[in-house]
Amino acid sequence: MKRTMTRKLHRPEEILAKLRETDEALSKGKTLEDVAKSLGMSLMTLHRWRTEYGSTDRDVVGDTCKTCWVVKVGT
Repeated sequence: MKRTMTRKLHRPEEILAKLRETDEALSKGKTLEDVAKSLGMSLMTLHRWRTEYGSTDRDVVGDTCKTCWVVKVGT
């Protein structure tokens, strides 16, 4: 029997919360690898999220989050 890994689908709010935690940890001098490990995700996932969602500024995030959600749901 073939085993497959299950993927957790994160809501945009959860992703943004993790990105904020990442920014805080990076400002304290942690490496990106350490941050990814502490959040329980791969470095590639963290990189992809940072590329997709960009800034974690609250004003920008709301628009980005809504846009991404509409595009993904509408597809």
